[in-house]
Amino acid sequence: MAQEKKARDDRAHKGAGGETGGGLAPPPPLGSRAYEQELRKLHIELVKLQEWVQRTGAKVCILFEGRDGAGKGGTIKAITERVSPRVFRVVALPAPGEREKSQMYMQRYVPHLPAAGEVVIFDRSWYNRAGVERVMGFCTDEEADRFLQGVPLIEEAIVHSGVKLIKYWLEVSAEEQTRRLQDRIDDGRKVWKLSPMDLKSYSRWYDYSRARDAMFEATDKEFAPWFIAHTDDKRRGRLNIISDLLSRIPYEQVKREKIVLPKRGKAGDYQEPDYPYRRIAERF
Repeated sequence: MAQEKKARDDRAHKGAGGETGGGLAPPPPLGSRAYEQELRKLHIELVKLQEWVQRTGAKVCILFEGRDGAGKGGTIKAITERVSPRVFRVVALPAPGEREKSQMYMQRYVPHLPAAGEVVIFDRSWYNRAGVERVMGFCTDEEADRFLQGVPLIEEAIVHSGVKLIKYWLEVSAEEQTRRLQDRIDDGRKVWKLSPMDLKSYSRWYDYSRARDAMFEATDKEFAPWFIAHTDDKRRGRLNIISDLLSRIPYEQVKREKIVLPKRGKAGDYQEPDYPYRRIAERF
C-alpha cells in the first residue's frame, strides 16, 4: 500500500507539466451519478472537519493556484457548498488599489489568514506575484525573484504560528484549457468567467510554465510543500483534491448529542390573516 502511494505521489510530482505520468492512459470520465455519490461522502467528512476545527480552535489555510481554466473555482465551490461560510471563508482579492500597491507586498494578505476555528481558502493568493504579475509585467523580474526568496520565510512563520498551510496547484493540459476557454466564449452562463486578462494570458502558456517551474523550485518546502492535481477531468480532480485535503488534516469526529426535534407549540387562538400578500408568479 505504501509503495502504491509513493508511486502515485511520484507521478503527481513528475506530471506537473500536464503529463499523465508513467505512460498510463487516463481513466474514463466520471459519470454524474458516481460523482455525486462520492462527493456526498466527502461532504459528510468536511462537516466533521468543520466541527473539529470549531471545537479545537484549529487554523487551516488552503491556497489554490493553477492555470486559467484549471477548475479552481469549481473545486472551491465543491468544498464549501455544504459547510458554513462562517467557518470556511473564501478569500478572492481584487486587483490592488493605489494604497495597496504602496504597501509591503504581503501586507494585504496577512489580515485574511485564519484565526482559531477557521478554514480560509485563497482563490489565488500571494503567489499572484510569481505567476500573473510576473508573466503579464505587473511587477519586474527583480520584484518576483525577491518575492520567491522571501515568501518561504513568511510561510515558515505562518506555519510556526499554528496554521496548517496547504498549497494546491491545479494543472490542466493545453488542449483542455483551450476547450474550456472556448466554452466560456460560447456559453452565455459562463462568459462572465472570461476576463480580458485570460485572453492576454492564453498565448503565454510557456511563459506561465517557466514561472510555475521557478515558483516550485523556490517555494516547495517541507514545511509548506506544493501538491499537484491534474484536472482535465474536473469531477475526478475535485474528488481527488477534497480527499487529499481531508487526509492532510488530523481531524476527528466530534461527539454530539442526539438531535431530536421538539414538539411544535399549539396554534391556540392564532388565525391566518386575510392579507393581500404580493405573491410571486408561479411560472414553474
